[in-house]
Amino acid sequence: MNITLWVLQVLLALAFLAHGLLLLMPPPEIAAQMNAELPRWFWVFLGVAEVLAAVGLTLPGVTRISPWLVPSAAAGVMIVMISATVWHLARAEYSSAVITAVLLVMATFTTYVRWRTAPIRPRR
Repeated sequence: MNITLWVLQVLLALAFLAHGLLLLMPPPEIAAQMNAELPRWFWVFLGVAEVLAAVGLTLPGVTRISPWLVPSAAAGVMIVMISATVWHLARAEYSSAVITAVLLVMATFTTYVRWRTAPIRPRR
């Protein structure tokens, strides 16, 4: 179970790191499209939040310093993925909605199991 959780955490972290960096440093043609939909400050906020989520999903577990941050980061990811799924469904972007829903399921599983079933023990 622990290996499965670590695989999920790393996959989530990689997805959020990649997407967060894309939001922070988008190519010019994507930046124009993004900024037409929502203000730039919102995209920067989301990018920073996603990069921090990637760090929170992995670093506390690896170092075992404040490991409670791992399920907390996963819970934050759940909130973002619920919002993203609704956003994509409202815009009829069904393939993107499926991807965000899958990430939501992964984050939900990670949150629950890391909180209740297999928490990471702090360093002593």
